[in-house]
Amino acid sequence: MAAALAVASALAFVAPAVRAQPDRPLPAAPAAPGGEAASAVVNSTLDAPLFYQLLIGELELRGGENGTAYAVILDAARRTRDEALFRRAVDIALAARSGDQALAASRAWRSSRPESADALRTQLQILVAMGRLADTAEPARSLIAATPLAERGNTIAALPRFFARAGEPKAVAALIEDIVRPHLQAEATRVPARVAQGRAWLAAGDTDRALALVREANDLEPAAPGPVLLAMEMMRTQSEAARIVAAHMARPDVDAQMRLAYVRTLTDSQRYAEAVTQLQQAVKQQPDFAPAYLTLGALELELRHSREAEVALNRYVELVQGAGSAPAPAADDADGDDEPAPTSPERGLVQAWLMLAQAAEQRGDFSAAEGWLKRVEDPRRALEVQTRRASIMARQGRVNEARDLIRQAPERTTEDGRAKLVAEVGVLREVKRWREAYDVLAGALRRLPDDSDLLYEQAMMAEKLDRLDEMERLLRRVIELKPTNAHAHNALGYSLADRRLRLPEARALIQRALELAPGDPFITDSLGWVEFRMGNREEALRVLEGAWRARPDAEIGAHLGEVLWSLGRKDEARRIWRESRGKDAANEVLRETLTRLRVDL
Repeated sequence: MAAALAVASALAFVAPAVRAQPDRPLPAAPAAPGGEAASAVVNSTLDAPLFYQLLIGELELRGGENGTAYAVILDAARRTRDEALFRRAVDIALAARSGDQALAASRAWRSSRPESADALRTQLQILVAMGRLADTAEPARSLIAATPLAERGNTIAALPRFFARAGEPKAVAALIEDIVRPHLQAEATRVPARVAQGRAWLAAGDTDRALALVREANDLEPAAPGPVLLAMEMMRTQSEAARIVAAHMARPDVDAQMRLAYVRTLTDSQRYAEAVTQLQQAVKQQPDFAPAYLTLGALELELRHSREAEVALNRYVELVQGAGSAPAPAADDADGDDEPAPTSPERGLVQAWLMLAQAAEQRGDFSAAEGWLKRVEDPRRALEVQTRRASIMARQGRVNEARDLIRQAPERTTEDGRAKLVAEVGVLREVKRWREAYDVLAGALRRLPDDSDLLYEQAMMAEKLDRLDEMERLLRRVIELKPTNAHAHNALGYSLADRRLRLPEARALIQRALELAPGDPFITDSLGWVEFRMGNREEALRVLEGAWRARPDAEIGAHLGEVLWSLGRKDEARRIWRESRGKDAANEVLRETLTRLRVDL
């Protein structure tokens, strides 16, 4: 049996070698009877000695003699100049964790086939994996030179991510700067070269240098997407980067893929209203661009615009079902250094149906919501479907049934069990049964005492139960476990500010949260609120207006309206409050604010 498997393996790896080699011309095929030329016969170069050699190599490998197998296969590769056999020799060496042998095989490959970009790429990958950064410059330059001019910019733009784990970021940035320097003047590569340098220096923490390179590249070719995509990564903290992006997005020739890339950046900062505007422009430019409708529906749903969400999602379903094929994926990088994974039509449709169910639920049309849920037959989404059904039951007052439904959902993994607990807490929170939600979380934390997400949720329930000391203890534990948790810093700071407690400490916590999540409108709202509590009403107004522009949420509107009211701008305050009530009339902060200030809208 082992010998048979080895024969099969040998045949598999010599498969590319059975084609004619370029230096071994084939004789012409004889004419077929009747005078017609027969199809050319492609003879294999797999003669008996080569077959025997490959068989021996595979048998040695299966017997655990990796070094012998490597030597035999590499010798066959040298004799045949077959790239598949060189690749096999490299793979054998890597499997044996012998970087030196893998590197030697890649060099032999290059020597035998100097025109091979795969050989160069493989050698470069091995050197990076071995941490031999100083030795990578020559193969990197050769790889760029071997790439056709039309594709050279993509190869250059891919360098920073290729070297991402190669060593100290500043050394990598200096290396990339040196590698691409010869390409800074050529029209086809001048922009990608600067973008590659800029991305490398950004990874090294030199934002000013990266921004200067973005500016140069953008000035050279204002329509080029590469500099703008890099600017998007910096726009949270660099106002000039944000201006570069905004100027590009104002161009009439911006395609829908670039708008989707910008939308992802905006949604990462929760700037949903601006993201919706970009998507509306994208579908206006390209009415049949399905992915934009799916994202637009999701954002409208997040903004609680259920009708608008349904329009966008129904259009997505219509386009995908009408096309009968997968919608085009969103571009991650217009320079080509990322290859985004396509979205299957089935996956997109399931997402759309689940969101349509949620939109119908928001409108109180539970029958329509159930109709959409019945379309979802993917067993991997069973828990999500059950959670949505449970939410509908809870809103109808059938809370115990809703909890039972979630508990009965199948658990395929350990994470499913945790997800069921979170779903049950979500149902209880939705109907304001804070104590029961708290108890469910307490039970979960007895099994998972250091789960920072569950600790955060329990802190929020403790706050609802007016257990402020416990809330603070839990949030500080979250920060101890996960110091970069912006939400924990913000929640603690906001809670202190809202109760007018330790205001300087509250502001420090919120400012730290903004450092961790720059531009987040809800954290910005917290900063505006603590400024108001500290008596800095003009600064509070400035900050809250920015939060409202980024995310016109009912709670942010409640705070902005109160600051305007305190400044005597009562008509503006009423306008903001009316708009907020139209978005979410049940919002607790808004209702409490209007009641406390005795405002009748």
